[in-house]
Amino acid sequence: MPGSTFPLSVLDLCSISEGATATDALHNAQAMARHCEALGYQRYWVAEHHNMTGIASAATSVVMGYLASSTQRIRIGSGGIMLPNHAPLQIAEQFGTLESLYPGRIDLGLGRAPGTDPATANALRRGRTDGEDFPQMLDELRRLFAPIEPGQRLRAVPGGGLNIPIWLLGSSTFSAQLAGRLGLPFAFAGQFSPDYLFSALRLYRESFRPSDEYSEPYAMLGINAYVADDREQAHYLASSHQQAFLNLIRGTPGQLPPPTHDMESLWQPHERHQVMSTLAGSLIGDPASVSTQMAELLERTGANELIVNSPIFDQSARQHNYGLLMQATQQL
Repeated sequence: MPGSTFPLSVLDLCSISEGATATDALHNAQAMARHCEALGYQRYWVAEHHNMTGIASAATSVVMGYLASSTQRIRIGSGGIMLPNHAPLQIAEQFGTLESLYPGRIDLGLGRAPGTDPATANALRRGRTDGEDFPQMLDELRRLFAPIEPGQRLRAVPGGGLNIPIWLLGSSTFSAQLAGRLGLPFAFAGQFSPDYLFSALRLYRESFRPSDEYSEPYAMLGINAYVADDREQAHYLASSHQQAFLNLIRGTPGQLPPPTHDMESLWQPHERHQVMSTLAGSLIGDPASVSTQMAELLERTGANELIVNSPIFDQSARQHNYGLLMQATQQL
């Protein structure tokens, strides 16, 4: 099986391109998961977002089941499940079911943000929590995954006693420290929060206490990647994501726009600064230049694994992007 010695994974937001439907986006995710499995990628994660017309992965565990049923080896996970949106028992049962159907292939990545706007968060959470009790919810969830004890009244069936890896996800330092204290792997959302990258990784490693699962810290870094046969084409592909984020900060989020060669006509200078600052965690270029960028990133961060987000409008270009990215990784 092709692949690289350095673990490389995929984060898919199941973006809905302009003119397409949620059905198209989910079928694209299925095809992409198969493609990335053949290339040797380690994991394929999907993320929980709600009330967003450009993202089709709101029912994250359902999407995971669809992708796992369509693949054979690649790990399928959540990047992530926003735990305060759910009862821990529900997540234990859902992921226990996934693990029972696809043993040894399921990852449970957890976040504490709502993954949506305040009104939708209230509709999801019904005033239950603002995420401050995330550590308590996490503890409850982990106890539900533990081996079932005689006389135990609350059980996750399936779920109890299953070995499902739990990852904590974060875009700041809260989950980094919590993951460290619990000896869990940590995934940092560098694809949209580069400012906190180094402080979060430092605090994760400083606070790490060995656990039964991990004797040393294990940090995965989220990045954006746009790789093409030449640099000009790579920057062209990246412009879809730039336009989508520009629409988001203007308060008009929507579907993924087609790329453009003229971003300068679309944004004001202050908007350009905000978009480019937020998306600074991006690899853009041909395979050789991206390999150099990746080597520098790994040297600066010490990340154990990269998970890549590539919201590219054209699906054939997106597939080509993942093939070239794997080539770049093999050149490290």
